[in-house]
Amino acid sequence: MSLYLDNAATSYPKPDAVYDAVNHALREIGVGPGRGVHRRGMAATRLVFEAREAVAALFGIADSSRVVFTHSATEALNLALFGLLLPGDHVVTTTMEHNSLVRPLHLLQARGVEVTWVEADRRGSVTPAQIAAALRPETKLVALSHCSNVTGSVQPIGEIGRATRSAGAHFLVDAAQSAGMMPIDAPALGIDLLAAPGHKGLLGPQGTGILYVAEGVELAPLMVGGTGGFSAGPEQPDAMPERLESGTLDTPGIAGLKAGVEFIRDVGIDVVAAKEQRLIASIVEGLAAMAGVTCHGPVPGEPRGGVASFTVAGMDSQEIGFRLDREYDISVRVGLHCAPDAHRTIGTFPGGTVRVSPGYFTSDRDVEEFLAALGEIVGRKQP
Repeated sequence: MSLYLDNAATSYPKPDAVYDAVNHALREIGVGPGRGVHRRGMAATRLVFEAREAVAALFGIADSSRVVFTHSATEALNLALFGLLLPGDHVVTTTMEHNSLVRPLHLLQARGVEVTWVEADRRGSVTPAQIAAALRPETKLVALSHCSNVTGSVQPIGEIGRATRSAGAHFLVDAAQSAGMMPIDAPALGIDLLAAPGHKGLLGPQGTGILYVAEGVELAPLMVGGTGGFSAGPEQPDAMPERLESGTLDTPGIAGLKAGVEFIRDVGIDVVAAKEQRLIASIVEGLAAMAGVTCHGPVPGEPRGGVASFTVAGMDSQEIGFRLDREYDISVRVGLHCAPDAHRTIGTFPGGTVRVSPGYFTSDRDVEEFLAALGEIVGRKQP
């Protein structure tokens, strides 16, 4: 039976309610929100509003109009960065970021935005003191990931948020590896902009994402056009979320996202987090017991998200991933994980690592089977 351990890329399987919601939206609603006052159009509008409310509640957001639906966390990050930053602005980030944040920042650097890259330690962590030391009077934004997709290291965003706010800067958090897997109260943590994909911990379909924009944060639209309402003039509307949502929304995808978020609500975010912590702790413990295997990232006792990356002395990571797939039908991720700077930081560039990421539907038995399979592969390696 196939074993899937690549939930950091895309969660699988989804709750049955997610599949049912997508099917219902396609078959029974079939249209986009805000494009008509007929029954189908109103049903779509109601569905999207309820999804927005569900997402807002999950992240402690009082006004759901501040939740913008996007097609990915990448789009959400681009919307935040290009909508906020101008030449001469200064940004503080870290060396542990995914290319979804790194590449927009590099492009903005070429356009006159200054960027300070704070060096993380070999476990992938930065301290609030490091971030505070990098702040300047002209700092407009601190932007970083809550949890690394390479090491699972969890940054202290509450303390970083307080330091950022004290400096008068905005705080952007990439929650790709924490949304739906860790409790996040965005306002309480001082988060001004929160980007997350729908298809990872939120258990929704691919092609969905969200951006939370705090009250008082003004973003220039990344794209303008039809918004359903506000049709009379040529200007993009100022009202949220329409200001930042042009084009027909993915109603079936948002329906699935709503179902995923409601599943997390019903199970309880603390229950989800506890299970993933137990699973990842078992994986890290099992890796530590294997000769020649190095598990990168936080040491036991330090916060870690649902990710474990490892290397094996004398073996190529690509070979390990290939053999796990072909010989045991176990899916993991190998390589640089779209985060080459993170691998440079922890010393695994250019070969990368093998990454294992369980999900809510992963069982203890699945972890045992993975560790047994890896043990056989490592035991058979050539001297």
